[in-house]
This record gives sequence, C-alpha cells and structure tokens, in this order.
Amino acid sequence: MTPSPAVRNSLICLALLGAAAAQQPPAAAPNSPAATPVAYLRAPDILSPAATAATLFPAGGLPQRHPMALQYPPGYYTRLKIHKIASFATLPLFAAEVALGNSLYNNPQERGSKKAAHGIVGASIVGLFAVNTLTGGWNLWDSRHDPSSHGLILAHSVLMLIADAGFVATSMSGPKTRGPEAVNFHAQAIRHRNLAYFSIGIATIGYGLMLFRHH
Repeated sequence: MTPSPAVRNSLICLALLGAAAAQQPPAAAPNSPAATPVAYLRAPDILSPAATAATLFPAGGLPQRHPMALQYPPGYYTRLKIHKIASFATLPLFAAEVALGNSLYNNPQERGSKKAAHGIVGASIVGLFAVNTLTGGWNLWDSRHDPSSHGLILAHSVLMLIADAGFVATSMSGPKTRGPEAVNFHAQAIRHRNLAYFSIGIATIGYGLMLFRHH
C-alpha cells in the first residue's frame, strides 16, 4: 500500500528534524566549563588600530622612534682636532700680549725687542683666530642639523666672530711713533689698548663657554 503524499511529506519532515537533533551537542551542566560563555572580539575591535597597539604593545603603545645618528664627513673630525689643539694657545697668547702691551704703554720710550715681541704675539693671535674661525665655521655648517648643545655652539661662534673683528681693529689702531700722527700717540695708545682688552674679554667668554660645555 502506497502512503499518501501528505503522509510521505510528514515522514520526511520528521526524519530531517531527527537528524538535526542528533547533530546538536548535548546541553552542558550549569557549573561545567563548557557552560561558561566565551568572549570573542568583535570585528571592529580586531580591526581597530588602538586595540591592535594595546594588544601588541600593552606597556606604552607603539614603540618610540629614536632619531637617526648623524654622520659627519671625515674632515669634520680633523678640523675639530686642529681647532682644539690651536685653542690651547689662546689664553697663554692673551697673557703674553697683555703683559707686553702694558709694558709698552707705561714706558712709551721702550723700543727694540719688546716692541718686536709685542708685534709677533699680536700676529700670532690674529693667525690663531683665522685658523679657528675657518675650522670652527666649517664644522658649524656641517653640524647644522645636530640639535645637541647647539645654543652654546652658536653663542661661542658669535662671540668669536666679534673678537675676530676686534682683533683686526686692534692691529690697525696701533699708535704711530713717527710722522704727523705721532703727536696723538697717547690717545692712539689708549684706543689701541681698549680695543685689545675688549677683544680679549669677548674671546675669553667664548672660550669659557666651550669649557663649560665639555664639563
């Protein structure tokens, strides 16, 4: 006897429901581990940059970038060495020039070796500052992108440039002992001495800034 279509459809539905029930896992007890709900990240949380950073770097977020070390050309260190070695002669030359200049100022009649020594020491100071201006200015340009202690270096450079101009003016203002201008010898000597003191003082301050920087 063939079942009617209605009966056949009912049997098929019952068979499908039984198969679906067989595939479902058994219900877990209330206190069992399987009954504990599992927390899953939602799609927006997984894709969120903040959530990703907090997961990968929980201590402080994304790692900080360190500045890249600056590379200087080989000539930079050669000029720096020359600059430092030449600087050692700065204060001794200042002391010798002040002593000789004061002696000539207090005793205008003195001539000969003392006046020659005063001129030689003065020329040495001008030469020293020419070398250090060249090496220091060149290195200042090479280190223009280095922010470390740049304020002191710039202040040192400005003071030394002012001292350079002062020493040039001092050498050009030497008192005249001959000719028509010799009658103003005393006034010329005062101007020459004041320019020398001003230049030496400015240069000593600039020199001290570098000593302070390295200590």
